[in-house]
Amino acid sequence: MGTIESSTQTGRVTVSLLGLVVIAVYSVAAALQILVWNPLAAVPGASLEEIHAGLARGNESISVAAVVAWSSIGTVLAGVVVLLTATRVVSRMRIVVILDLLILSMGAPIYFVTSFPAGMALADAFFISGGDYAPWGGLLCLVSAAALTAALLVTIFRRRYGAATARA
Repeated sequence: MGTIESSTQTGRVTVSLLGLVVIAVYSVAAALQILVWNPLAAVPGASLEEIHAGLARGNESISVAAVVAWSSIGTVLAGVVVLLTATRVVSRMRIVVILDLLILSMGAPIYFVTSFPAGMALADAFFISGGDYAPWGGLLCLVSAAALTAALLVTIFRRRYGAATARA
């Protein structure tokens, strides 16, 4: 009996660690999108140094610290899920999966809040629109939407399966 319990605990911790890695990759991609990829796409032909010089001339800036702090929220929350899973506070695989998917789904709103000031700084300094120029912001939003859909599906189908099993 101890072997089965320890293997399921190991599985839950493994899944929570996988969730942490996926969410950390998402966070890094969001930060790179805001700090590197989008500015380079918004001001084609300019280097990052030239873009930051142009921002400074326009009395604008992109706060690296703010972007990193906001982008790290999901990673920190995923780390909490790992901790709660490892200490057996979260003891069901379904809950681990749902929590990680919900954290990932919150990436899009956090990305919007984080990228808005950077986009406005670029817009004001270079007289362009403040939207995404690089395609990766849209991809991040699609990943978040897929994670929310998956979380809903896991919740719905588990309940239906559990209800059918309880009736049988």
